[in-house]
Amino acid sequence: MTTKFAPYVDNQIERLLNPENNDGKTVVVDRDWDSGIKSLICKEVGKETFDFVDKHVGRSIKKTHVVATRTCFNIENIPLHKFAALVNLKRVNDFRRINKYFESVNAKLPVGGLFINHVETHAVRKNRILKKIPKSFGYLYYLADVVLTRVMPKLKYTKGLYFHITGGKGRVLTKAETFGRLYSCGFEIVEEKTINNLLHFVARKVKEPTFDTDPTYGPLIKLRRLGKDGKIIKVYKFRTMYPFSEYLQQYVFEKNSLKEGGKIKNDFRISHEGKLMRKYWIDELPMLINFVKNEMKLIGVRPLSNHYFSLYPKELQEKRIKVKPGLLPPFYADMPKTLEEIVASELRYLEEYEKAPLKTDIKYFMAIIKNILFRGKRSC
Repeated sequence: MTTKFAPYVDNQIERLLNPENNDGKTVVVDRDWDSGIKSLICKEVGKETFDFVDKHVGRSIKKTHVVATRTCFNIENIPLHKFAALVNLKRVNDFRRINKYFESVNAKLPVGGLFINHVETHAVRKNRILKKIPKSFGYLYYLADVVLTRVMPKLKYTKGLYFHITGGKGRVLTKAETFGRLYSCGFEIVEEKTINNLLHFVARKVKEPTFDTDPTYGPLIKLRRLGKDGKIIKVYKFRTMYPFSEYLQQYVFEKNSLKEGGKIKNDFRISHEGKLMRKYWIDELPMLINFVKNEMKLIGVRPLSNHYFSLYPKELQEKRIKVKPGLLPPFYADMPKTLEEIVASELRYLEEYEKAPLKTDIKYFMAIIKNILFRGKRSC
């Protein structure tokens, strides 16, 4: 399966691929692969992967740097902005410090430069384990693998032990986490393709890394959301998405758009456990912390991310930031299906709330309880 995204043109890349000589004339860069390099790439990752790489760097072969490394050392020795593309033949799962590696690649590429790599996703790893081990032991082995490679690296007190045992090699990564890390490090996905059960990707540098010192990586997360007066508050929730998924909201929205109820269609960022937690609002229980901190009230509009907030009309944006967001949104009273209906629902609530705050919240509270408890309404 191949997925393509919008093309990007950058003058810095054009100058790198077609430099000018002293007479101001364009010098066309040689486009042919060295036969020895081509042979080594095919031997390391196979002909189909070579073709995938060649498809994207064929016009900039002499400005492409190919490595097969797990560490940042070989990346940090590359001259600054000398290459238009960087290809690593080792899988991302074996990088000890993934974000540090992506940040090093970002620093060496000009804006518009390409980074090509691959990853074994969690789903593929699970199938591989269950296929090679007899069924009687397969799931026990898989459970132990989950604890070692997915749980231990995420917990504060076991993370060090995990890296001591594995050296950081063989990390279990989902597609969402891999792409989320790339986006947080200043890249965007140009194309993705599954080859020999490995997810290959082409990422393009679009900005400097975020250098997030507090990523949402554990079971209890804090999401940056817009509160009253446009102030950013950290909303507490139990994790339902894979790590670094917050960086992919615009990417997933542009790729999949919205489904009925205002949620993103086919959102691969949500884990299997997360879907169950969302169905019964278990993930939202920690928001009581925000209620106690007086950042949210019982009834009110949802606290939104900047991206989702940007989808709303200006009139609603202005009304939203005048009041605190709520634990129970008017959505559950009206059960709107489209974004337009959600906008109308929230406007109606906020206009009523401006006139009679207490009366409005009591009215909506009764309607919400009726829909949830007696009509079995859900948001997913």
